[in-house]
Amino acid sequence: MRTADHEKQTCRATTAGRTNGWRAVFALTLCVATLIASEFMPVSLLTPIAAGLHMTEGRAGQAIAVSGIFAVLTSLGISSVTRGIDRRRVLLALTVLMLVSGALTALAPNAALFMAGRALIGVVIGGFWSMSAATVMRLVPEADVPRAMGVLNGGNALATTIAAPLGSFLGQYVGWRGAFFAVVPLAAATVVWLHLTLPSMPSRRAEPGGTVFRVLRRPQVAAGMLAVTVFFFGQFTLFTYLRPFLETVTRVNVSTLSLILLVTGAAGLLGTWLIGFALRTRLYSLLVVMPLLMAAIAMALITLGRIPTAVGILLGAWGLVGTAAPVAWWTWVSKVLPDDAEAGGGLMVAVIQMAIALGATAGGVAWDASGHRSTFMLAAVALGASALIAAAAAQQSQRAKRRAIPTEAAPTPEAKHARAA
Repeated sequence: MRTADHEKQTCRATTAGRTNGWRAVFALTLCVATLIASEFMPVSLLTPIAAGLHMTEGRAGQAIAVSGIFAVLTSLGISSVTRGIDRRRVLLALTVLMLVSGALTALAPNAALFMAGRALIGVVIGGFWSMSAATVMRLVPEADVPRAMGVLNGGNALATTIAAPLGSFLGQYVGWRGAFFAVVPLAAATVVWLHLTLPSMPSRRAEPGGTVFRVLRRPQVAAGMLAVTVFFFGQFTLFTYLRPFLETVTRVNVSTLSLILLVTGAAGLLGTWLIGFALRTRLYSLLVVMPLLMAAIAMALITLGRIPTAVGILLGAWGLVGTAAPVAWWTWVSKVLPDDAEAGGGLMVAVIQMAIALGATAGGVAWDASGHRSTFMLAAVALGASALIAAAAAQQSQRAKRRAIPTEAAPTPEAKHARAA
């Protein structure tokens, strides 16, 4: 009876722990949505920001670059800087910093303090995403990690879809400062929710020291990070220039353009939900197939770019696959670096941010030189290369896994004698 009662109590405790873990995942998803909305809010508010702070629109546009730079710097150092500190405290501190950033940005009397607020949001972006995979791995069972990462990236997809139009809408009625300040109550709610749901997560002091680059000593990690870099380079070489493509090649009006972008975002939300089911058994296949599909879509857009219906369908497919791809790569980090996921996450954030910047720059140079064809062709080539590198990374991971499984030892003479007896 005591054994049966003990088993029931253990089962109830395990179920309660998993339930609380999922509550924390949903709280982190709200944090992601608020964070990404904060990051991309300036996109639709550059003109009023520039007028309000007496600077050029080009300088106002640097608000996004500033946050990206600080995200990279933070992602490379946060794992070692916060070593020994409970991860719950670190995540709560980052969320409070997000609240401070929103208030500082909204109330900034000059350009310097405005940029300081943007730098703070960059610190939160780099810190949060660096720790996301490692945190999820400690909140839910291993089998649920892909689904939890899908939920987390669903918040990312939702915020990316609505941040610009929401910022434009709010800016029209409450001004750009009011639009930025709208983030503050969301950040406050996130702090409270995380405080109530995040368990204590002591830092694992046994993890290796040094910089995040130490994980590159593992061949499969180096190949995977290269595949990630090339993938995001190709994705944002094309994605950054969708609006001018739709305006000058497909020649749609503003309403149709908004509808196509909304369909792309909605398909992305669906993709982040669906991929959680496939990742449990098809991780490496998806890492190869998804960039190949996106490369094919890029080529199809070159051919069918003047047909609005075809473009809408193709961009829906692009959103479905492209938004789900980061979920697969974050799951990959949890699989290949279960013992050092924070370092892997930090390096992942850094290479993604740099790849996005390089892709947007290269796409712009190609666009100015010879139009959308060269830009989309460059994207397709990069995505195809990512698939090849991901295939090589998959092979290396499989070899590493086989090496990690001890082979059956050869029988000793004593064992042979015992077996004969």
